[in-house]
Amino acid sequence: TYSAALSVKLSNIWLRCYEHKQYRNGLKFCKQILSNPKFAEHGETLAMKGLTLNCLGKKEEAYELVRRGLRNDLKSHVCWHVYGLLQRSDKKYDEAIKCYRNALKWDKDNLQILRDLSLLQIQMRDLEGYRETRYQLLQLRPAQRASWIGYAVAYHLLEDFEMAAKIVEEFRKTQQTSPDKVDYEYSELLLYQNQVLREAGLYKEALDHLNNYEKQICDKLAVEETRGELLLKLDRPEEASEVYRRLQERNPENWAYYQGLEKAFKPGSIEERQKIYEDSWVKFPKGLVPRRLPLNFLTGEKFRECLDSYLRMNFSKGCPPVFTTLKSLYTDKEKVTIIEELVVGYESCLKSCRMFSENDGKEEPPTTLLWVQYFLAQHFDFIDQPSVALEYINTAIDSTPTLIELFLIKAKIYKHAGNIKEAARWMDEAQALDTADRFINSKCAKYMLKAGLVKEAEEMCSKFTREGTSAVENLNEMQCMWFQTECALAYKDMNKFGEALKKCHEIERHFVEITDDQFDFHTYCMRKMTLRSYVDLLKLEDVLRQHPFYYKAARTAIQIYLALHDKPLTDDNKESQADTENLTDKELKKLRNKQRRAQKKAQLEEEKKNAEKEKLLKNQKKKKEDDDEEIGGPKEELIPDKLSKPESPLEEAVKFLIPLKNLVRNKIETHLLAFEIYFRKEKYLLMLQSVKRAVVIEPSNPWLHQCLVRFFKGVSESADLAEAVRTVLKQEISRLFGESNPQSFNKNYLSQHSNSIPHRVAAAKMMVYLEPSSDKMACEIATALDESLSGKSLQVLEALRDGQLGEGQQKAAEAYRASCHKIFPYSLAFMPPGYQDNSTTISANGDLSAGEHDDMANEM
Repeated sequence: TYSAALSVKLSNIWLRCYEHKQYRNGLKFCKQILSNPKFAEHGETLAMKGLTLNCLGKKEEAYELVRRGLRNDLKSHVCWHVYGLLQRSDKKYDEAIKCYRNALKWDKDNLQILRDLSLLQIQMRDLEGYRETRYQLLQLRPAQRASWIGYAVAYHLLEDFEMAAKIVEEFRKTQQTSPDKVDYEYSELLLYQNQVLREAGLYKEALDHLNNYEKQICDKLAVEETRGELLLKLDRPEEASEVYRRLQERNPENWAYYQGLEKAFKPGSIEERQKIYEDSWVKFPKGLVPRRLPLNFLTGEKFRECLDSYLRMNFSKGCPPVFTTLKSLYTDKEKVTIIEELVVGYESCLKSCRMFSENDGKEEPPTTLLWVQYFLAQHFDFIDQPSVALEYINTAIDSTPTLIELFLIKAKIYKHAGNIKEAARWMDEAQALDTADRFINSKCAKYMLKAGLVKEAEEMCSKFTREGTSAVENLNEMQCMWFQTECALAYKDMNKFGEALKKCHEIERHFVEITDDQFDFHTYCMRKMTLRSYVDLLKLEDVLRQHPFYYKAARTAIQIYLALHDKPLTDDNKESQADTENLTDKELKKLRNKQRRAQKKAQLEEEKKNAEKEKLLKNQKKKKEDDDEEIGGPKEELIPDKLSKPESPLEEAVKFLIPLKNLVRNKIETHLLAFEIYFRKEKYLLMLQSVKRAVVIEPSNPWLHQCLVRFFKGVSESADLAEAVRTVLKQEISRLFGESNPQSFNKNYLSQHSNSIPHRVAAAKMMVYLEPSSDKMACEIATALDESLSGKSLQVLEALRDGQLGEGQQKAAEAYRASCHKIFPYSLAFMPPGYQDNSTTISANGDLSAGEHDDMANEM
């Protein structure tokens, strides 16, 4: 009896140690219990010891002890609960849920197990199970507000809004609050209740609720905005217009308030619609938004007058983002012409008489001309006239050589013109003007990555990262995904597939971490009553991998895995080798000297990196010794060489594809990437599914056309298809292609899209794919450069060099490059072969190592 009492006492002490994360102390108490011969195989103690070891990173030993404890006491809810906690720590949530359900069989009213189960159910979006568990918790603890709120949220997520509203109302009645007292948690509860009523479509009830409890809601702006929205829904325009007028006075630069006024007044003509904004001009003479929004619907002379007023205000004030605000108008050619006429007119008048027009009578400051030239540089850059754009930006730089924005735009012009290396140089010049500006620093690093200057970009970022650790590691810790996506693309362009895949997998891990991080908020948000934010968080997490960062990383990873499947890496030391067969002795010597210098530089970098790593490891070791506890085990290291040689590249690609198929169905690239994977796996029904989905989005897409032709040919030549599958495929092919064969289908496609270069290239590639002897005709079709043709020409050069338009097309490729160089004089892709070797480079400290900017500009 004494031993049993002592064991219970030691168990309680262990629990206290576990809750305070004093794991080593907890382990001592477990050993004390197990050292007693009577309790050497005590199931619950073995389980607790295993849980403690798991927290110390000893996972295998932990599992062995917990399983042993479970075998010794299968009817113990503690053993099952601990086993569930172990599974949960390994992110095996489905298995953990099973363990918790087993635990509840032996202790059905255990609050802690029910709470843990509910957390896993909401994490896994098992909403039906979550509702049942929250109901049990409500029955056991009806006095706790988390019980009511959790049950209401369960119905809300199941879209039973009326029931959710009733539960929240019943709970609200139990809350005793004074109308004069400021209570933020009660305020949030009221706003959440109103949101549920609105989502239920009970707009009248929601408005009444808002009016009744307005004094007790702290967020007055949310009250007014919600009231305006509800009045519009209830078709009460006069009251809605009053609300939006009040909101306008509060913030005259909010676009949504003007849109609300338009919905309230329901203007029947352009004049009535414009009148809404003219009233605002009088009321808010300095307001920019009421002058900008009419530009969306006005045309002709009215558009010119309104634009003239808007531009003059912005140029006089010196407003750099004015072009960005007008960019959406550039889909209308008539409006683009008016913008150009007006601003070019301003520039000539400001040069001659320092006024916007000769009859103004008011002189402008010198900076007005500067901002006009700044605007014109962006304008001509946007309409693909880089030479004119460079003239304007160079004139502006000559007049004001210390303004960072001018150098930033010059870099953008070069980037859009196709010369990313020159763009990186000018962006470096911009950041040199203000080395404390983090935005310019990040922009410069991004441009360097696009130019393939990875080491220089890392050093640029290191100015703002934590000391004592490398910039790359720190950026990974901070989940700096723009840097990692650009790195992945840079490494991919350099054929360093292992390094590129490492970055893609790091981004994938960030999204896993973000998904796991929501676990902490399930209890926190209910405790703090931030219910609106909580529901928004859950909805965001459901579509998290729609984010452009994930999409870019997944697309890059899939493309690399496809390349590795088509041409696996065999060299153990290098991922790519320079093609030296067609080089002269002089060129070969030059290349070897360049490789020797690069190798020496890489060796110095490696030594520096190792020294930093050694220093960091010492710091980490010291920190580990000072810290009492260490939680969890280390993550598997991402080794580039191992990543670049996967056992099954297509299976790895599918892992990245699945989230895209579920969440990014509206992008045609998703389905075309899926086709490329399934084409290599010879999964014809999945290929059919992919092309059918793609046809719905953009039936004339050039890449899709190539997929369709390859699919058609693959089905006709495959002998291993089951009869039922072949029948289905033939029916669908007949619907997609008609009764024609692949050759005639390709010919029809070319005739329908003969004015577009990308479409012509796609048809030419398929011509060679179907009939290799037609390479001469395909080459003529693809390399045509008539003025009537639209689209970029870079993909033609790539196709010629890759042999997709037939073998031995080097002469055609060089002739095409020379022709394109005349049309696109700034593009690096069409420069003479020796140009890039002779071009200047950015040194490690960020300065230009050779050449002057003005000389480079003149050369271009």
